[in-house]
Amino acid sequence: MNRIDISGVGIEVAHLPGASDRAPLVFLHEGLGSISMWRQRGRLWPAELCAATGRAGWMYSRRGYGQSDPVADVRGPPRRDGAWHIGRHEPDYMHLEAHDVLPQVLDRLGISNPVLVGHSDGATIALLHASQHPVTACVAMAPHVFVEPMAVTAIEQAKQLFETTPDAADGLRQRLARHHRDVDNAFWQWNDVWLSEAFQAFDIRTELRGLAAHLLLVQGVDDEYGSLEQLAAIRREVPQAIHIELQSCGHTPHRDHPDQLLAGVRAFLGSIA
Repeated sequence: MNRIDISGVGIEVAHLPGASDRAPLVFLHEGLGSISMWRQRGRLWPAELCAATGRAGWMYSRRGYGQSDPVADVRGPPRRDGAWHIGRHEPDYMHLEAHDVLPQVLDRLGISNPVLVGHSDGATIALLHASQHPVTACVAMAPHVFVEPMAVTAIEQAKQLFETTPDAADGLRQRLARHHRDVDNAFWQWNDVWLSEAFQAFDIRTELRGLAAHLLLVQGVDDEYGSLEQLAAIRREVPQAIHIELQSCGHTPHRDHPDQLLAGVRAFLGSIA
């Protein structure tokens, strides 16, 4: 575990060993995720994928998540502080991560043409980055390319759980607090923007037409945050995309079906440098 400085903000990073002659895997976590939250049921799935594919990997926690520095005034008015956006997130927060922050992270780590492996918000960030920046390949698990009512409902329910069980040992707040230096910072930067009126118009489908890299899409058929129309919409814009639909699987494929997912991603990357 280590930290890097990105325009004056400390970002938590972790390296996963592997061969240096192949494009490394860069893992992008979900909206409430972090480096430590990639570990599900005792398994660190990114490390298993690196071992299975013979590639090195990097994980990092976005600002305000894990042990990275918090977002200043996370529920205050949106504004800029130098290179960083602070205050409440605005609807373009994933664009900023994809086009402003991630390129700096990759440069700081000495990475070019990575294989991006993203989950949920991280998958959306991966797609946005791959549409404008050179990557070897992109794996997008449970991506959001437009807002569906079911996602808003699930996020409203998460807000209720976070607020109504603050002291419960197994409540959402306490479970998240095990992974985040500032649990309120992590939760509200995600929840506030998703439930804002402005975010309901979020739609990046046409922005994906420039994505020419190898692309694998993954989604569980029982995903409570998005329907399979998310994948269908991407495939209409990116015809070369390969897709995997996992049965009896919710929003977190690497938790619900880690071995099946491992096999699918390994096969996808097998012929890619």
